[in-house]
Amino acid sequence: MTKVRHVLGISGGKDSAALAIYMRQRYPELDIEYYTCDTGKELEETYQLIKNLEGFLGKSIKLLQAADKSTQDPFDHYLNLYGGFLPSSNSRWCTKKLKLEPFEKFVGNDPVISYVGIRGDEDREGYISKKSNIQSIFPFRKNIWSEDVVSKVLANANLSVIADLYGQLPKASLSDRFDELLSKPVSFSFPQSQKLNLLLDVDTQRFNELVFAFLKQTNYPLAQEDSFPLLDNDEVLVRDDIFRLLEESGVGVPAYYNKVDFTVNEKKGQYSRSRSGCYFCFYQQKIEWIWLYEQHPDKFAQALAYEKDGYTWNDEETLEDMVKPQRMQAIKEEYIKRTSRNAQKLKSPYLLDILGDAEGEGCAACFI
Repeated sequence: MTKVRHVLGISGGKDSAALAIYMRQRYPELDIEYYTCDTGKELEETYQLIKNLEGFLGKSIKLLQAADKSTQDPFDHYLNLYGGFLPSSNSRWCTKKLKLEPFEKFVGNDPVISYVGIRGDEDREGYISKKSNIQSIFPFRKNIWSEDVVSKVLANANLSVIADLYGQLPKASLSDRFDELLSKPVSFSFPQSQKLNLLLDVDTQRFNELVFAFLKQTNYPLAQEDSFPLLDNDEVLVRDDIFRLLEESGVGVPAYYNKVDFTVNEKKGQYSRSRSGCYFCFYQQKIEWIWLYEQHPDKFAQALAYEKDGYTWNDEETLEDMVKPQRMQAIKEEYIKRTSRNAQKLKSPYLLDILGDAEGEGCAACFI
């Protein structure tokens, strides 16, 4: 039987970096393979973060590149194959070709546990491979299991199976409330999400033990493991915890999250990047394009050069139009108004918290 591999992808973002630190500190017994998918279009700060992490982990982070035999950067190679058609939210070929396919080639057909850095204060699932040999685990959430696993465990059709497995668990700390919830069928008035959250609130470890027992009867990679140290993990990590991990470990917060002051019409504002990934990511806000224009003019010029043959990074306007003085001024003024409104709702020392509305957009594989 092939040994189960444990892998963790480093995107260059704060969450995946913090997860690598967390897993090294909390579960040093796990032999985790670290990797990063390099498109050739990341900012230098991304590569510096990877170097810092390698120093902390005492282990190299494997560099994966799509089209590794090409003479071009991975992005440029596939851009040519797509006839100059730039990726967009409606056609995210960059994620598929530059991130997911290299990852799936890296793991092959081996049974794999993939650790994903989605936080406890986020309401999204993240990337789940369609390959049956890859199982995603989310250590920062109270619910560490992926949606496909939870839906099987809590399916009404499996009520009797789950009841039998529950009866075989050690009898210590049994809860009448847990029993009641577990036996109650999912319905319109009692949806799966409510049942899941109530079970986790009553006894997270008991629920994890039950899921693990269920997985032993399946073809999921964890079925091959005799034990799994994360079963007793009931921690929930949120944004502040992520920054704390990065700072206290000495790895540091990626430099593109640092606030930069600017002034427009005597009004003061601050901007930064809200994501890692390619410097021309089409998901970034317009103020982030302005940040790139002013902080990395060479990278902005390169992004601008890709806009040709009618293809643009934004649906509404070209980069050339966006950085015209009057338009740039309007973008900054609107941004100051928006961040001021958000700041009144959310008191935080991190500009990224105020930019949180943009953080949930995009491809999890790129900027977690």
